[in-house]
Amino acid sequence: MENLLTDRNFWVKYWESKTDLSVTIPSNYLFHRQLADIVQQNNVQSAIELGGFPGYYAVFLKKYLKLDVTLLDYFVHPPITHQLLKTNGLSENDIKVIEADLFNYQSPQQYDLVLSCGLIEHFKDTEDIINRHIALVKPGGTLFITLPNFTAVNGWFQKNFDKENYDKHNIDSMNPVLLASICEKAGLKEIKSSYFGKFSVWLENEKEKSTGVKLFKKLVWISGKVLTKIIPFESKSLSPYIVLEARKV
Repeated sequence: MENLLTDRNFWVKYWESKTDLSVTIPSNYLFHRQLADIVQQNNVQSAIELGGFPGYYAVFLKKYLKLDVTLLDYFVHPPITHQLLKTNGLSENDIKVIEADLFNYQSPQQYDLVLSCGLIEHFKDTEDIINRHIALVKPGGTLFITLPNFTAVNGWFQKNFDKENYDKHNIDSMNPVLLASICEKAGLKEIKSSYFGKFSVWLENEKEKSTGVKLFKKLVWISGKVLTKIIPFESKSLSPYIVLEARKV
């Protein structure tokens, strides 16, 4: 448990603070192109989303890519996931949901695709949590991990206006070179690790922030969008995400 930067109570409060979780997942959901390419190129049939409650990517993979999908998280509130499935035209049986601690869970199977989006940065030992992902990947399967880039402008924004949330993240994990080296050490191939996205900033529970913070955030967001239209490339300084992809031999 010393590896954790969060606990169950944190996630209960986090999800209880959210409203309107049952949204319609669009076909152009974030990272849709990367995931569609992986599925098409590697004949992916099965996938597991780790730490993904309420299951947005699990829904995307089932709804649009027609995979056999499992969702595993430390905290699951079934009514929320069931409503999300219903909103997206899916039934409760379309996605297998497992509430379990990844550090104690013994999976009866491996998967063609193992993904997490915004999970590994909540642990102190980045190599350990990535290796737990890799253990679930079938030989020939794909690992796909995304995480926020708080070493950029968005990180400055989080640190200054939402320090409590910022401190729940392992900033050292937000390093594409480090992530690639962990996969290489584990014997994975075809490793891609890079910054992703032109620009964005966000705040958790923004509605609770002061009017001044909201206005400043909007100004920064607009300025960043304008800048990245002029200089349209991904970089450590501006990109809001990091994406890691690798194959298991």
